[in-house]
Amino acid sequence: MAVKKRRRSKATRRREAKQRISFAAAVVAAVLFVLWQSPWLLITILCATALAGVGWVLWKAHLRERTGDRAWREQNRRMELERSMATIDAMSWQDFEHYVAELCRRDGCTNVAVTGGSGDLGADVVGTLPDGRHLVAQVKHYAPHRYVPSGDMQKFVGTAKLEHKADVALFVATCPFGKAARDLAVRHDIIAINRDLFGAWNGGAPLESLLPLNGAGDGPRRKPNTTRKPEADTA
Repeated sequence: MAVKKRRRSKATRRREAKQRISFAAAVVAAVLFVLWQSPWLLITILCATALAGVGWVLWKAHLRERTGDRAWREQNRRMELERSMATIDAMSWQDFEHYVAELCRRDGCTNVAVTGGSGDLGADVVGTLPDGRHLVAQVKHYAPHRYVPSGDMQKFVGTAKLEHKADVALFVATCPFGKAARDLAVRHDIIAINRDLFGAWNGGAPLESLLPLNGAGDGPRRKPNTTRKPEADTA
């Protein structure tokens, strides 16, 4: 019985295959007959197919051009940023303080003043944010290879809010922050703008967008490794 059932199944499959082939042949024959009777329809289909092929080729070329243009613009943006940071590095510390004040004005701050100098107690630039909060900024123009030490941050932590009544305390540097200085900034709500974040600010990012990134400018923060000695600050 099992053998007969298997034979019937094969015969059924062959019959169904023949039916499908016959149906496909009938459809092809019908289409060819219609096209033969209406040559304009055949010409229309051929033209539409050709136009679709040309359109697809042009669209792919457009996508490649857009991708190349975006890459070119991004490369130019990075080159411009590098050039602008080279200009920043060439400034004196006094010019840099005034430049930071101009960036604050650009982003809508009012009553901006450069107060840096002897006895400034860490307040190099002061102003009022667009939402009315009092801004106090400490500005350090250090070489790119240096790190802001914890001592600089300790001084600013001790004066920014207690002495200057800052609602927003900003520490702007042209170099990275040492780990201890960065941790102090996070614990005491000091906005640490390191070289990378300053590059974004200088490149057009508004100050308000950088405030939530406190402590994140040196990349993602990692959990402490208890098997290693604490990282030392370098001046």
